[in-house]
Formats: sequence, C-alpha cells, structure tokens
Amino acid sequence: MKMKEITVLLGVIGIVLMMILPIPTWLLDILLVINISLALLILLVAMNTKEALQFSIFPSLLLITTLFRLALNISTTKLILSEGFAGTVVSTFGSWIANGQIAVGFIVFLILVVVQFIVITKGSERVAEVAARFTLDAMPGKQMSIDADLNAGLINEQQARERRRKVEREADYYGAMDGATKFVKGDAIASIIILIINLIGGFIIGMSIHGMSFTDALSTYSVLTIGDGLVSQIPALLISTASGLIVTRSSSEGNLASDLTEQLMSYPKLLYIVGGTIALLGFFTPIHIITTMPLAFILLYTAYKMQKNMERKQIEVEQQEEEQQIEEVRSPESVINLLQVDPIEFEFGYGLIPLADVQQGGDLLDRIIMIRRQCALELGLVVPVIRIRDNIQLKPNEYVIKIKGNNVGGGELLLNHYLAMSPGYDDESVSGIETLEPAFGLPALWIDEATKERAELSGYTVVDPPSVVATHLTELIKKHAHELIGRQETKTLVDNLRESYPVLVDELIPSVLAIGDVQKVLAKLLREKISIRDLVTIFETLADYGQYTKDPDVLTEYVRQALSRQITQQFSQEGETLKVITVGPTLEKKIAESVQQSDQGSYLAMDPMSTQTVFQKLSEQVNRLLQSGQQPILLTSPTIRMYLRQVIERTMQDIPVLSYSELEPNVEIQSVGVVNL
Repeated sequence: MKMKEITVLLGVIGIVLMMILPIPTWLLDILLVINISLALLILLVAMNTKEALQFSIFPSLLLITTLFRLALNISTTKLILSEGFAGTVVSTFGSWIANGQIAVGFIVFLILVVVQFIVITKGSERVAEVAARFTLDAMPGKQMSIDADLNAGLINEQQARERRRKVEREADYYGAMDGATKFVKGDAIASIIILIINLIGGFIIGMSIHGMSFTDALSTYSVLTIGDGLVSQIPALLISTASGLIVTRSSSEGNLASDLTEQLMSYPKLLYIVGGTIALLGFFTPIHIITTMPLAFILLYTAYKMQKNMERKQIEVEQQEEEQQIEEVRSPESVINLLQVDPIEFEFGYGLIPLADVQQGGDLLDRIIMIRRQCALELGLVVPVIRIRDNIQLKPNEYVIKIKGNNVGGGELLLNHYLAMSPGYDDESVSGIETLEPAFGLPALWIDEATKERAELSGYTVVDPPSVVATHLTELIKKHAHELIGRQETKTLVDNLRESYPVLVDELIPSVLAIGDVQKVLAKLLREKISIRDLVTIFETLADYGQYTKDPDVLTEYVRQALSRQITQQFSQEGETLKVITVGPTLEKKIAESVQQSDQGSYLAMDPMSTQTVFQKLSEQVNRLLQSGQQPILLTSPTIRMYLRQVIERTMQDIPVLSYSELEPNVEIQSVGVVNL
C-alpha cells in the first residue's frame, strides 16, 4: 500500500480511538483547528466543481467528517466534565461569543443550530432525495439514448461504454448523497444533546466534586459548553452548505463563481432598477442618503460598465462572424456549398418585393404554407421547403419558378391591378392590358381597381396578383410532383407509415422491394396526377404483386387498379355520366402487336407512320371536346393502357389515360369519340 493510503487508514482508526482514549488539550486544539480547515476546504472545493461527479468522494467524506466532529465532541466533553478546561480553542470561542453575556452566547449557538438543522440540512436532504429519485427514473431513457447514438454511428463502442459508466456513477452518487445527508441531520441533533449534557453535567460535577459555587459553575461550564458547541457547529455548518451546493447544482459549463457572475450580471437594465430603488429609499424614507447613495452609485456604475462591455462584446462577435464568413468564402471548401440545388425556388424582381414582405402587407409566405398543405391533402406529397429570393437580373414585375434549378414557369404581375379572365365572351366596357393567365394560358386582362366591379358584374373571373402566383405555383408543383419525390422523400413517407403499420412496411421493405423500387412506382403515379396519400393500399398491393415482378410499370398498373375508387372519384362526379374517348379494336391490336420484351422489361416499338396517325386522330377528338368545354379522357383496356400512355406522353401529357379496371362498376360511361387506325 502507498503511504497516502496508509495515512488515511490510520486517520480513520485514530478518529475511532479518540472516542475512547484521553487526549491532551494541546493535541485537541490542533485537531479542532484541523476540523475547521477541513470543513472550509470542502466548501471551497464544492463551490469550484463543475459537475457533481468531480467530487464523487463527497458522500464518504461526509461520513468521515461527521465521525471526526463527534469524536472531537466526545473528547471535549470528557475534558470539560473531568477537568473543567478543554483547551485554548474551546475557551477562546466561548469567551469571544459570550463576551460576558452567557445568555447571548446560548442564543447565538441555538440560532446556528436552527439554521443548520431546519434550513440547510433539511433542504439539502429533500433535494438529495428528489435528485436520487429523478436520476434513477431517467436511467432507462439515458441508456436508450446511448444505444440509439451507437446504432446511428454517432459514437463508437468505447464512448458508449464511458457514457453508460457515467450514467451508473450518477445514479450511485445521488443515491449515496440521499443517505449521506442524514449524517448531517443526525450531527445537528447530537450537538444539541451534547450541549445539554455538558451544561447540566458541568453544573453537577462543578458544584459537587470541584466545590464550585453556583455562579462560578454556571460561568465556567456555560462558556466551555458554548465554545465546544461553536467549534463543532461552525465546521458542520460549512459542510452542510457544501452538501447543499453539491446537490443543488444543475448542469452547467462552469463553477459556482463563474455561473453567479455570468448569470446574475447579464441584465444591466435590472441593476439600473435596483440602484434607482435604493436611491429612492434614501430620499423618501427615514433611511439617510449617506447610507443608500454609495450603494446606489455602485449599482448604477456597475450596470453602466456591464452594458458597455456587453455592447463591446456584441460588436466583437459580429466582427468575428463577418471575418469567418469572409474566410469561408475565400476557402476552397466554400465552393461545395454552391453545389446544393434547392428543390423549388421562387425568384422575383424588386418590384414584387411587397408580395413577400409582411411589413408591407404581403401574404405570400402564408399562401405557400397553404399550398404545401393542399398538396399534402390532394397528392399525399410532402412538398419541400420553397426557397424565396429576389433576383435583380429579372424585370421589376417578373417572377420565375424553378424546379431543381431549372425554369419551369414564370410570368409578370402588376401589383396595383387585378387579373380578369373572360367568361367566354368579351365585354367592350371592360378594358385593360391584354395578357395570358400564367397557370393555364388563358387570355386575360390586367384591370385597375375602378374596372374591377364592372368586370365582376360582367361575369369575369377577377383575382389579385398573390392569388395568380399561388395558383401558378400550385399547378406547377402538381405537374412536376414526380420530380420532387426521391429516395430520401420516399424514406420519410415510409418511416411515417411504419409508426402506424409496422408489419406492412417490414414485410414490403426491404425483403420484397427496395426503397428505389417503391419510389419509382410513387413517381409514376404522381406523373399522372394520381394521389399517393393512400399509402396503405399502395403498399398492400406492392406487397402482394412485388413477389412476382419488379417491373415498376407493371406494379404501377396493379396499384392503379387497387385505387379504382379513388381514380373514379377523381375523374367523375357522383351521379354524372363519364364521357370518354375510347380506343378502337384495330388500334388496340396494333399496340398489342408492337409490344417488345427485353431483360429490362417490356416496351412499345410501333412504327413512326402508325404513331403519327394515332397522334392525328387523337388530336381531332381532343380538340373537338375542348371546343365543347369538356375534359377529354382516354379509355382503353388494361393490357395496353401503359403503352398508350407512353405514346401520347410527350405531346399530350395532360390527357388522362384510364383503363376499364380502374373505374368502379357503378359508373355510367358514354363514348363521345373513338380513336382507330
């Protein structure tokens, strides 16, 4: 064993022997001074620890110091009762506090005992009990957090082991503190009992054995009793304060002194209020200004210096941030930030800034929030955050919408005007600036406020510029929704579905299909404006048919058939006849014969002449329906639906192509045209 370990062992054994063996007064004086020094050292260490585990020996040290004080109490009691003298330290404390007034000395001693027992010790005991309980209750959550960080790769096995060990040590520490605070409580009770024993026993022994008079016995033993109590209670009070500081410290990055100065001195305005209040007390109360003005001046001056220091630090922080930004721009790594492409961007000229400026009444940000909610409800797609920025390269009233950095739409707005769209006939009394409605390309007029009411009475559809932008942005998001759903976005949808349907998701991914396969199917549905909100039905279908084929086109057809009720309600109103353009038998036969099989799946290989004929005849039917104000819908058999869609996708992307299997049996269908070869 090392020398310091032997010293500690001998010290503990010596404390026990002090309770039995007699101790000379000179040695007792040294031990009492050591007791006071040790208590002061423990208090200072407790004040300078940043976290409780840095002083992990404190519960054991609390027991040792309590035992040491009790041993000193026993030794002083033996000397007081046997010799009527317990050393210079005890006599000095007793005479200094009593100062010829024994009653005052007793009152001071009792006040110290009450403060320690009722205030500090009782509070520390309660805090330690609650801290131990909360620490034990939080252990499972902390362990799960460590396991989650380890599984995510945020920490390694060694770091996880260290964190688990720290959690266990915290639980052990606060559990030990819960019990150790009882030592301080018992020490305070023992001090009161020893006080009574010394006082009563001293009177009896002094008068019966030493032949003292009542006055001499009262004076001698009262002073010694007070001195003994103070010598033991002052270190006990210091250690009780240290235990209270330890158990009440919350998580922080500094010690007690730094936390006090940093947190209490962070509000100079409050110091101004305190200083002013103290100054008013001197002017309007009997308290003299000589007493209050120095303190008020110190508080006001301190607040002034603190405010100046905070302003100086704020300027330094801003300068450091600017320098850091400049350095980042200069560094070669800053170029990597330029590679980031925003999913959706809305850029506008400086003339349209009031659209996005809330202080100028712009509500574009609120409208974008509603657009994202609308797309989530209608398409089942979580639209990514839309980046809004001004662009001085654009015309003042021009705006541009980008998808993944590429322009997909735009237009010009007149902020002080309204967009009026004709009901099908023109009213000569409604005049304005001719333009095209940007979302649907319909002819329209920009009219002023004075013409708005007249246009509405004439049947025109009148909308304000923010509504024009919101409508255009919504239509473009719907049109390009299939570009906005990637593997990461699909993973987010899968994780959200897993919370409610874990069995379904675990069966499908990754044993049957990968995330990429599911993403392709969802993108194909969105490409034809089919909502993917019903993920449960989609995943059920993929789980059923994904075992037989991995072709996304085929899987999409199965999903569309499973969503027949949704598709039927999307394209037909209840109780109304669904008017469609049907595909003739010769065209169906031609497409079926042109399907080729390959290792990557099937594809359509129809000759250019036949393809051109299909385009021509289909265009005739579509234009005829559009002129009559009807929505053209192409209806075909399930076997060739996806191939027919491939034929017309580039030139007639907005024409829905449905199959008989995608419509509910109770829907009444009317053929208003036939496309044949």
